[in-house]
Amino acid sequence: MAHLPNSIVSPKGKDGDIPEGDFHHHEGEKHRDSTSGWHTICLYIIICLAWPFVFVVSTTVTWSIPSMIKFAVLAILLRFSLFWGQNEAATFDPILPPSFPLAVRNPYVSAWLPGNETNDISKASPEFWFGNKLTWSVIANVDKETYNLFGVPSPASGTKSGTLQKGSYTSTHTVFEIAAGNALFTLDFFSPVSVDDYVRQSLPFSYLTITATGSNGQSPTVSVYSDIDSTWTGQSNNTGKTFTSNSGTSIYELTANGQATYSQSANEQALWGQAVFASKAFAGATLSHGSGPSATVRKQFVKDGSLSNADQFSGTAADNVVAFSQSLGGVNSSGTTVRVAIGHVREAAINYLGKAQTHYYRSKFPDTTSAVNQFFNDYDDAFNEAKDLDSQIQTTGTSVAGSKYADILALSVRQIFGAIDLTIPNSTLNTANASAFIKEISSDGNVNTVDIIFPMMPFFYTLAPKWIRLLLEPIAQYLQTGGWPHPNYVIHDIGAAYPNATGHNDGDAESMPIEETGDFLMLFLAYQQATGDNSFTTTYGNLLQRYATYLQNNGLYPVNQLSTTDGLGPFTNMTALAIKSAVGLSAYGTLTGQSRFNDLGKSFASTILKNGLGTRVSQTTKEPYLTLTYGNTSWYLQFNLYPDQLLGLNTFNQSVFKDQTDFYPTVRQQGGVPIDDGAIWGKTDWDSWVAAYSTSQSTKDMFIDDIWKYISNGKNSMPFSDKYNVAGDQEGIGQFRARPTVAAHFAPWALSKKPAPKRSVPVVKRRRFNPTGRSGALPYSYDGF
Repeated sequence: MAHLPNSIVSPKGKDGDIPEGDFHHHEGEKHRDSTSGWHTICLYIIICLAWPFVFVVSTTVTWSIPSMIKFAVLAILLRFSLFWGQNEAATFDPILPPSFPLAVRNPYVSAWLPGNETNDISKASPEFWFGNKLTWSVIANVDKETYNLFGVPSPASGTKSGTLQKGSYTSTHTVFEIAAGNALFTLDFFSPVSVDDYVRQSLPFSYLTITATGSNGQSPTVSVYSDIDSTWTGQSNNTGKTFTSNSGTSIYELTANGQATYSQSANEQALWGQAVFASKAFAGATLSHGSGPSATVRKQFVKDGSLSNADQFSGTAADNVVAFSQSLGGVNSSGTTVRVAIGHVREAAINYLGKAQTHYYRSKFPDTTSAVNQFFNDYDDAFNEAKDLDSQIQTTGTSVAGSKYADILALSVRQIFGAIDLTIPNSTLNTANASAFIKEISSDGNVNTVDIIFPMMPFFYTLAPKWIRLLLEPIAQYLQTGGWPHPNYVIHDIGAAYPNATGHNDGDAESMPIEETGDFLMLFLAYQQATGDNSFTTTYGNLLQRYATYLQNNGLYPVNQLSTTDGLGPFTNMTALAIKSAVGLSAYGTLTGQSRFNDLGKSFASTILKNGLGTRVSQTTKEPYLTLTYGNTSWYLQFNLYPDQLLGLNTFNQSVFKDQTDFYPTVRQQGGVPIDDGAIWGKTDWDSWVAAYSTSQSTKDMFIDDIWKYISNGKNSMPFSDKYNVAGDQEGIGQFRARPTVAAHFAPWALSKKPAPKRSVPVVKRRRFNPTGRSGALPYSYDGF
């Protein structure tokens, strides 16, 4: 088996050692393509033997046993003559996911390969997260024979297809090993994740590294080729092109002409800015470039194994490409490596309250040429950082909840940052005013939705706590201006359509007052605990005080309103929102050192837990479970308990967590636990939160196993969906695409490995008041527990 790049070596062996060679998340186990193996051969034999009997029944023709055997053999031979070499021996490590992340850096640099397209990877088409096709091809010339390796759905006459041998992913890399003649090609799609290096993280590019090695004891002569087209600009014609060469780096830029700044296509691609495709001269290789009709440019490569450096690009034609070729000469078993960069530059990246925000990297590299050069020059450092992160995800994920859990985490990481832009003011390029903007991908496209940031808390709390402030700062700044006309509770988002974070001065935003207000307070505490920095709380202390008062007055008996699971509709007296209020009040008390708010949170909890209000006794477990709403028997997945443990608040006693742990396995459906007893869908983000606080290993494993089975079931082709059907005809089918809420999958990790809270100083002066909730007798009798 071929040696993989060091960047994707995963830890195995003793004491965290990282061995050379292939990596396997499951010892002795590899996932093989579903159409391969002896089980498929047996299936064909059965079908072929059975078919004559069906034929007899339908036509009354009599078949002899020898005839049946001959028929079966011929059918099997036909099957293998048609499909042999397509993907028979391909293995996938750790699993064949619904979709492989290829170039995933921000909401507009988000290219994926559906897992099912690896059946014939040479013809596979990458997709934008939305699902629309992107042109991105890789072709190789091996000893004057041309092989389509990747992304060529309409191959040229006389060319051949490479054969996929292995596909694999880590938290930062997706790698395909493809055999072509006497060469083996490794395609390494690498999207850096750097939570501490803001320049590296904000550079809007991704790497494709192509390594060619000789196989079968040969040293073939090899050239490689890659191209893209205007599908990366968001429109298929009226495209502008520029080409520049600087310091050995060649750069194509494609622009969607005639489009407004901050506008999107129907597929939610950026219509402003420039799609960027770049390469450089690498040791042992000769770089050439070209542009024009795809058939013409590719034909030249097929003929010559190189390009002529001629540009014949027509911006009015949909099938024009820009391309690079690298002539490697003879390659041996040591291999020769070349690289391209792909991405999208938006100088004005975000419209924040009428002023442009630009990507952080422009504080050091203000133009595209210098930024691309830096990206190439930074490869080794980015590579090594990614290697450490990959190892950490694999090692810690496995130690927390097993190898399946590590598989889930590795598939989640790039998707988290694929929804985020890290920015600074375009007018000043002042890095002291950095912010992060996040798109509510796949649901409604809002900007910095509070209840999207909230489920992401476990990842940031554990691995990148400063990002909590980066994400909350634009929200808090807007709320501080007084533009939001509902000053007593927190806004849902700061913009209806990304990238326009223009606020909601008209008050017309989705209304989730308790949801967002409780989330906001808990996120502030998570930041303060994880960093030890109380300046954020000091800056917005008046806002936070106001929001705590809102929960105090409105949180125990929530009026009819939506929660984060808004697909279920609004509810009155929703138990989950009362729980959120209780934990939110405790969070505020801990945040500011005002213990009476902790007491108020516990008082809310005590009331909620009275039998007949927020609980009922399960007929199966004989223990209480928390209901969907007060006074009924319906249940709901009570994920809002998780922050009470993560933040060490102790608002609810341990028996509550045990009772939920015992209850949820009794209501599990075929594919997992639904969000409530009236739904057939579940959420992997909230499943992860409940798994984290579960008091029994079997319940924790149940949730993790359900998520793993869902992402490996072969039924899906979209980027990791956090919402999926757990019952019914569509069981195991996802409903969303590429949402960043997969950061919630880090909940078990965060709870088991959470840092000791940093010492924080109370920052809000204590004021005397009577912390009472809503008055009035309740129409139930209760037995507390």
